[in-house]
Amino acid sequence: MSAWRLDDIPDQTGRTVLVTGTTVGGLGHHTALELARRGARVILSGRSESKLDETEKEVRGEVPDALLERLTVDLSDLSSVRAAGERAQDFGPIDVLVNNAGVMGTPHSRTADGLELQLATNHFGPFLLTGLLLPQLVASGDARVVSVASVFHRFAKGAPLGDPHRQEGRYSKWPTYGATKLANLLFAYELERRACQAELPLHAYAAHPGFAGTHLAANGQYGRSSGGIATILDATIRAVSQSAAAGAWPSLMAATADLPGGTYVGPSGLGEMAGAPQVVTSSKASRDLASQRRLWEISEETTGISYP
Repeated sequence: MSAWRLDDIPDQTGRTVLVTGTTVGGLGHHTALELARRGARVILSGRSESKLDETEKEVRGEVPDALLERLTVDLSDLSSVRAAGERAQDFGPIDVLVNNAGVMGTPHSRTADGLELQLATNHFGPFLLTGLLLPQLVASGDARVVSVASVFHRFAKGAPLGDPHRQEGRYSKWPTYGATKLANLLFAYELERRACQAELPLHAYAAHPGFAGTHLAANGQYGRSSGGIATILDATIRAVSQSAAAGAWPSLMAATADLPGGTYVGPSGLGEMAGAPQVVTSSKASRDLASQRRLWEISEETTGISYP
């Protein structure tokens, strides 16, 4: 079987795709660009109008006639997510939701909702957004939800199943990040199972980029991607990693290839760090049914949404 390539993406004309975290140079930007290039109507989602301005300019620079919409949302703020969910109703049916946005390795911080920043941004925000968009996804008749995870999920000390409003033990940013990526997989697998049981026309997938040269690490640790040590870190990562464009390939494969629901996609190279995307496996912890169910219950309690 030949390796998956960008040329394998079928024509996307008539399909609507919402991609979160579309900051220029990141995975979401390249995911949105390639889907727009193939005719999809792409809803660019980001934290600010200025960031969306930059992304739209970059995409139109390559695809002048791109069909683009915009949705401003801060996934770390549940009130912002709820407001975005209301505005998104104007877009009508949505064929694909790519939950790409996230933060990595941030210093300890609590959001306005009293949640740890990484868990709020990487899991609870996307969980709520997906639930709010569920009627529009189902209305498409054949929807996909793609959660962008990470190889870091294998380094989580455990699933985040405690009280999300309380800090248990000493905060450690990298195990916490790993736990949020484990949560992405637990969510994807549970969503797939529940959608199948409810006979909804929706399937859930997960993908990870391997080691991609984005600004995520520098932004997480220093709040910026340039200036002083942030510039050094950002340049070092880019020098030893695959490009952000290549890092988006697994997400694009998960969003468009003929795959069964519940599939996890990642790079095919050594250690899944780089290379053409393929179907990969996730950790035993991510496949634990009890953890999947419990995280779902906690997520509904925390966000205030109840999936049908």
